[in-house]
Amino acid sequence: MIAVEKLGVILSPTDKLFENHGVLNPGIFQEGEQVHIFYRAVEDGNFSTIGYARSKGSFEIVERLDRPFISRDFTYEKHGVEDPRIVKIEGLYYMTYTAYDGINAMGALAVSKDLKHFEKKGIITPPINYKEYKYHIEHCNQEKLNPKYYHYYNLFAQIGLVEEKHRLLRDKDIVLFPRKINEKFVMLHRIWPGIQIVQFEKWENLTKEFWENYLKDLSSHIVLDPLYNFEVNYLGAGCPPIETEDGWLMIYHGVCETNIGKTYHAAAALLDINDPEKVIARLPYPLFSPEAEWELNGVVNHVVFPTGTALFDDDLYIYYGAADKHIAVAKLSLKQLLLELKKHP
Repeated sequence: MIAVEKLGVILSPTDKLFENHGVLNPGIFQEGEQVHIFYRAVEDGNFSTIGYARSKGSFEIVERLDRPFISRDFTYEKHGVEDPRIVKIEGLYYMTYTAYDGINAMGALAVSKDLKHFEKKGIITPPINYKEYKYHIEHCNQEKLNPKYYHYYNLFAQIGLVEEKHRLLRDKDIVLFPRKINEKFVMLHRIWPGIQIVQFEKWENLTKEFWENYLKDLSSHIVLDPLYNFEVNYLGAGCPPIETEDGWLMIYHGVCETNIGKTYHAAAALLDINDPEKVIARLPYPLFSPEAEWELNGVVNHVVFPTGTALFDDDLYIYYGAADKHIAVAKLSLKQLLLELKKHP
């Protein structure tokens, strides 16, 4: 087992209108001793924007804006810009986030040269409805495809929603690797219930035709599917993968249904450095779970939702949403985590 020290809450809701209901699921970018925190800020009615704070070291907050850093500017995000992740690749900052219009939740992209001014590039995930989704995955290798990918369609069919052509495939937890691999962008995403990976040379490649061909071979693009009891219901990508000598360290979340409802756990896996579709190792137990009061009780109870990291020497700080209300930090030894992972190939 890994020794994980929970350092507690670093950001909570305020009386400001844009974040009076909850703050959670931050995108993290570290510059030396500074940590930039781009967090989901929720106002009453579940309308989200992205707030900004900055810490000196891992958790000493020295700056926090009193207004949204990124607002809801377009129809496709009129209900929320949610759960940002951020990386820097070849001099540009790429922020991926969930755009929610009140019906559809899809991955979107914003780009910056200076970490201050972001230009939105629009939706980057499949613009495909559920009937189209079912048609495409029927072309997959059925022996390799988890039946839950059909169950996802059936859930919507049972309540009559697949007839709505404007109701598009939910694709969330969009996370970029922090550098290109084999001259391609590499991106994790989540079509329920697993975590998939997509590789492409240019953002312009992500057309509807591209995604249709991708879905027809979806079973070849699945990195992780639910495997262990603590994640038996579904998974989602968490923090941008961390490059190590042993491979890409992937921190994600796993969800299980219990008699008290869903519980979200933090989890860890290791991917091949040159072929990140290949899983080298995977912890068979949670990295950490909701145990503290601020994790057990909030807007959504029993949730730890890791979305960003900072590394100071061997200390890996994991930033996470706690019960959809607060932002908290946990600390562990990177070296010890890698050693433990390699025990579970």
